[in-house]
Amino acid sequence: MRLDAQRLFDLSVTAAVLPLALPLMAAVGALVWASMGTPILFRHLRTGRHGRLFRLYKFRTMRAGEPGEPDHARLTAVGRVIRSLSLDELPQLWNVLRGDMAIVGPRPLLPQYLGRYTPRQSRRHEVRPGITGLAQVSGRNGISWAERFALDVWYVDHRSVAYDARIVARTVLAVLRRDGISEAGQATMSEYMGEPDVRVPAGRMVG
Repeated sequence: MRLDAQRLFDLSVTAAVLPLALPLMAAVGALVWASMGTPILFRHLRTGRHGRLFRLYKFRTMRAGEPGEPDHARLTAVGRVIRSLSLDELPQLWNVLRGDMAIVGPRPLLPQYLGRYTPRQSRRHEVRPGITGLAQVSGRNGISWAERFALDVWYVDHRSVAYDARIVARTVLAVLRRDGISEAGQATMSEYMGEPDVRVPAGRMVG
């Protein structure tokens, strides 16, 4: 099967970062095990390209909770540090190798959101979801769902290998600054219940 340029970019970036990522993943896994026990990884169904479901992998950051207990109450001190440095996302390199995800693309979200998107918002599924993306370097969880989806669709229409490389560079800066890690009062962001389309916010695109 012939690989397109962006898939080659994904595999090249993954191959380049794995020598550094694997020892770091081992250390994070040991920290999760020591603080919370097993399982070390969090596995969850997410929506991928063309609406296909796949199993996403992350390092676990929450303890088991009581029914109805909010996520932010279950987030542990160790988990909060792991999330603040985005280390919980590292196992998704496996998803990239499998072809479920890309390095750059709209973030994979929950299957129950599928019926809540507008037709335009659902265009975010025309490409593979990414570990990082335009919305992640433009405010991450600090912007509204409608703004995130507007950025996702803008990315779908303008993506290229060169643009992906710029987003990756911006991601490093965003992680170091710990931008938009969570919405106020949430472990990450509140549930998406449906919002109308908006225009791409001015100044959000990566130059």
